[in-house]
Order: sequence, then structure tokens, then C-alpha cells
Amino acid sequence: MSVQAVRMWSWLHKWSSLVCTLFMLLLGITGLPLIFSHKIDQLTGNSIEAPAMPAGASRASLEAVAKAAVAYRPGLVPLYFFSEEDDPNLWLVKLDQHVASDEQQALFATVDARTAQVLGAPEFGQGFMHVMYRLHVDLFFNLAGKLFLGLMGAFLIIAIVSGVVLYAPFMRKLAFGTVRAERSPRIRWLDLHNLLGIATVVWMLIVGGTGVINTWADLILKAWQSEQISKLQQGRTQIIMAADPGLVAGTSGIDLSVARALKAFPEMQVEMIAFPGTLRSTPEHFAIILRGSDVLTARLTQAVLVNPTNGEVLQAGARPWYVTMLQLSQPLHFGDYGELPLKILWTLLDLIMMVVTGSGLYLWWSRANQKKAVELAAPEEASS
Repeated sequence: MSVQAVRMWSWLHKWSSLVCTLFMLLLGITGLPLIFSHKIDQLTGNSIEAPAMPAGASRASLEAVAKAAVAYRPGLVPLYFFSEEDDPNLWLVKLDQHVASDEQQALFATVDARTAQVLGAPEFGQGFMHVMYRLHVDLFFNLAGKLFLGLMGAFLIIAIVSGVVLYAPFMRKLAFGTVRAERSPRIRWLDLHNLLGIATVVWMLIVGGTGVINTWADLILKAWQSEQISKLQQGRTQIIMAADPGLVAGTSGIDLSVARALKAFPEMQVEMIAFPGTLRSTPEHFAIILRGSDVLTARLTQAVLVNPTNGEVLQAGARPWYVTMLQLSQPLHFGDYGELPLKILWTLLDLIMMVVTGSGLYLWWSRANQKKAVELAAPEEASS
């Protein structure tokens, strides 16, 4: 590589790193507790947990769950059921005064899916983990904060790529892994910075890339979901399962609808149920969001409409490739695919990334101080 090319890549590496360094340190610090967010919420008592019961305990009917939530919130009607991936034995029920509300004043109830007993009401937007999450996701500036952090992530990727390009010419006379401990502190930190950076480059590209993707995820997913719901509401659908005149009479509309949706997609499980007339359904149908049932597909969702009177199942269309990419990237960012072992690995790599980032800032600061010292010493030498 020519000297001019090395200077160009060095300039790009330096300034892209400096622009994003403080924000990457912030994201690294806030990302650590988020890796274990569910466990931390359990330990701090900020989550509602399903009581222990024998494995395979039967589940209450969804109609019973709805009645329990209404009894807990008198005068309101259920709008949605939500099932959390971390605790499938709970239903989070959203209620309001009528199904066609704007949901601005909606209230919640958490119900045990096995006993239909109300366990309490969740408190959103409070506590330590909420602060960590908002700092990590949008700096408390909503969409503008997300897009800004996405820009910082793009600078990080530029810094990583330029660092990889520079690694070979700067380390060509040294064996891989060399840390010259006998040299000055700046040289030792330079060698350590290079070693840790090149050893974790793949992970940093994965986390940085998925982080940038996630800043756009809400916009793209909401647009796709709105398009799906719009198609469903306008009747632009395809029949996945035809009406069945032999359905058992007396089965509640919600239980029948969920059973039909799961029969149409037996490899999936329920993530959300929208009652007829709500913003995310039609006046005649339950809208049901399904997700994959294993670790790799748990974030892949599919929306269907079910007619609660005859069991007809409708679908607006297949999930596009870019939505699949977004949904798969979100758990990868926090190491959610491999349970505890992957989370521990992600934690160690996050700590290493902070060392790389912090050492880069130190190297720039020490180099600037050296240059300043030389400039100050030059006039004195000339005058002597």
C-alpha cells in the first residue's frame, strides 16, 4: 500500500473513530445490563412472574382470561392479548372503554394463562432498566435519537473497516499477538488496541451492523405491519383455510379463532391477538400475529385474520425478505439466540470493545500531546 493510501485510511480511521467514540462507550455501558434485562427485572422485582406449576399444566380458555381482565378493569373491554416470549405462561391484556378507541387511555392487566388469575398490572417506563434501554436505543429523543445513533453506528463500521485495512501495513514487521511490553505506555496500548480490535472485528461488525439496522427497524416494521393490516381490512387477502361448517357450536370466538390460526400454521405460536373492531383488525375478524416457535424463528412473525363465526383464515401476503432480515437481526444484537452461554460471550466481547474504543481515544490524546510538546520545544531549541 502506498504512503498516500496509508495516510488516507489513517485519516479516515482517526476521524470516524473520534466522531463515534463517546457514543460507542455509552452504548457499550448501557448494553451490558440489557443483555440480561429479563434476569435483572426478575431480581429487582420489576417484572410480574407466573407462579410455579407442574410442567404441562393445562391452560385456561382465552375467554376466561378475557373475563378475568374485565373483572380487574371494570367498565373496560379487551382490545389485545400479548404473549411474551420470555414467559409464555402470561397474557398481557390491553383494555379500553370501547374497541374503536384511539388507545391513548388504555390500561393493562397481566393474567396467568393457566389459571386465568390476574397477577397485577405492569408498570411501563419506570426503573433502572427503562433508563438503560432508552439511553441505548434513542437517548430519550425517540426517532431522532434512533437515527442519530444509527449514524454513529455507521461511523463505527467505517472505523472498523479502515482499521482492518491499516492492520497489515502497521503490523507487517510484528508477529500476530505481539504486545511490546518493554516499550512506552503509548506503544503498549497501540499493540493492545490492534490485537483486541482485530481479534473481535467480526463480532464488532455484527453488533455494529445489527445496531444500525435496528435503528431503522421500527419504521420499516411499522410500515410493513400497517400495509398488512390495510390489505386485510380492504379484503386484499388470500384464503389460507376455508370456512368450516362443522365447527363445534358454543366455542368462544377468540378460542375458535386462535385454534384455527394455529391449525393453519402449526409450526408457529401466538404473539398477539387483536379483537374485532380495534386499530389492528377488522370489524368482523380477529387479527392474530404468530411467531416462530424455536430460538431461530421466534422473531419471525406472520399476520392472519380469522372469522370467529366460521373459522375462515385469511392472509395478506408473505413476509418480504427485508422484514425477515430485520426481525432476525434484533435478537442477534443482544445475543438472544444462545441463552446464557451466548449472553456471557456477548458480555465479554462488549467489555473488550469498550477497551478498544477507550484505548483508541487514549492513543489520539497522547499523540496530540506529543505533537504539542514537540511544537512547544521547537522554538526553544531554535533560540538556543
